[in-house]
Amino acid sequence: MARLNRTRLFTTLASLLEHVPVGLAVRIASVVGSVLSLRDSAARRTVERNVTTILTNRSNGVAPDAALVRRYVRRNFASYARYWAEGATLPSVRRQELISQISIIEGEPALRAAMAAGNGVILALPHIGSWEWGGSYLSALGLPMTAVAERLEPEELFQFFVTKRNAMGLGVVPLDEGATGALSRVLRGGGLVGLLCDRDLMGGGQPAELFGQPVTIPKGPATLALRSGAALFVGVVYSGPGAAHVAIVEGPLDTSRAGGLRSDVERVTSDIVRHLDGLIGRAPEQWHVFQPIFTNGSSES
Repeated sequence: MARLNRTRLFTTLASLLEHVPVGLAVRIASVVGSVLSLRDSAARRTVERNVTTILTNRSNGVAPDAALVRRYVRRNFASYARYWAEGATLPSVRRQELISQISIIEGEPALRAAMAAGNGVILALPHIGSWEWGGSYLSALGLPMTAVAERLEPEELFQFFVTKRNAMGLGVVPLDEGATGALSRVLRGGGLVGLLCDRDLMGGGQPAELFGQPVTIPKGPATLALRSGAALFVGVVYSGPGAAHVAIVEGPLDTSRAGGLRSDVERVTSDIVRHLDGLIGRAPEQWHVFQPIFTNGSSES
C-alpha cells in the first residue's frame, strides 16, 4: 500500500509538472538537484568517482582538485534534475517549439541516408543530457524512435512512463525476453531503435576500458546490428547551452561480417566504447550514472 501511495504521489506530481512552463520547471528542479548534491549518499560518491575518473583521464593522469570535483558533482545533480523536469513537461511541448530548441550539429545527413536505405537504424546512446528530447525531436522530423525501458515496480508506474513516452513520440519495448524480437520487427520495417548502452543492466556484457578504467558494456547494439543488417550509430543529446539541446550522431560504424558472430560483436562493441569515451568525456557533468559502473572497486569505498 505504501509503495502504491508513493507511486500515485509521483505520477500526480509528474502530471502536474506537465502543465508548468518548462523553463520554470527546470529552474526549480535544478535548485533541488544542487541541494541534493550536498548530501552524502551512495549516488553522490558514485558521481564523484565518475567525474574524478574522467577528469583524471582527460588530464593525462593528473587528479583534479577537490573543489573542481565538487563543482562537477553539483552540476551533475542539477543536470539530472533538469532531465526529469524536461521529461515531465515534454509531452505538452509544441512541435515547433521542440524543433526550435534542438539541433543535430553532427551526423544528420548520414543518419537520414541510413534511414532512407530502409534496413533500419540503431542508435547506441549513453545516459547523457536528455536522450528523450532527442527521441521526441526525431519523431517530430518523421523518424520515430523505439526504445527499450527497464521494467519498474509496481506495474502502474511502468505503464505511466510508457504512456508519457508514447506522448513524446517514443515507442517503448519492455526490457525482457521478448525485447529482441520486438526490436527486430521494428528494424525489418525500416524503423529506428535507440538503445542505452553504457550500463550493463542484464549482466554478461563485454569487458572494456572506459576512461582507462575497466567496465562491462552491453553487447546488444552490436549483436542486433550484425544480425539484422541495420546501420549502427552512436548518438548523444547534450542539454545546453541555455534552454537549447545539441545532438551529435557518429557513424555509421563498420558492421560488416569479418569473422564469426562472437568476434564481430566484440569488435563492434569495442568501437561503440571508443565513441562513448569521446562523447561522455565532452560533458562529464551530464553523465547520469548513479550506480557503480567501473569494475575495479566500488564507489562506496
